Amino acid sequence: MSLTAGCPRCTTAVTEEAGVWRCADHGVVPPLWRCAGADYEQLADHLLRAGSLPTLVPWPLAAGWAITDFGCVARPGSEGQAAYATCTGPSELEGVVEVTLITEEPGVGLGARCSGILRTDPGPEVGDGPPSAKVRLDGHPISLWPVSTSDADVAFDRSVFAGEACGRWLWLVLRPASAALLLGDEWILLDLAGLGPSLVDVPFGDVPPAW
Repeated sequence: MSLTAGCPRCTTAVTEEAGVWRCADHGVVPPLWRCAGADYEQLADHLLRAGSLPTLVPWPLAAGWAITDFGCVARPGSEGQAAYATCTGPSELEGVVEVTLITEEPGVGLGARCSGILRTDPGPEVGDGPPSAKVRLDGHPISLWPVSTSDADVAFDRSVFAGEACGRWLWLVLRPASAALLLGDEWILLDLAGLGPSLVDVPFGDVPPAW
């Protein structure tokens, strides 16, 4: 099974002609290459397409947790513009939790799509006042601020945070919304590409994506 191409900003199908992908709603777009059931072979394909763009997950994964979804926005032969991975697993207080981390260049819109917000980038909340959470990447603290989803999330089923890491947006989307309580601990993030041969031991799960 191979990665499938789609629009990074919406669920509308894309068409390809002469290496150009077009969405009926957003015009010419760089394709989102998304897995169709997470497994090792598709992850290896994903990491090749993403290039130097990191695919981040909280690490180490807690017992019972697995990688259930991943993808990247990249034109063939070019560096990735966005990458994401979703982990799903049990928590003591919140039941089953879904955590998605997105790294993207400004203007791509993948983080906004996953978050369910109507604009492309996080917005003015990022950097306004003290951060609500922090994560660590390569030993450095990354500040995150809450992003409001009230304009589009009538069910309030998720919490969204965003910040900046290495000149790119870093989004964190948690479902259910109450899973934001898990951020009381400072998570350590790892780029899956850095695992090397240990990638074969990464647990995968079969959970339908929520977006």
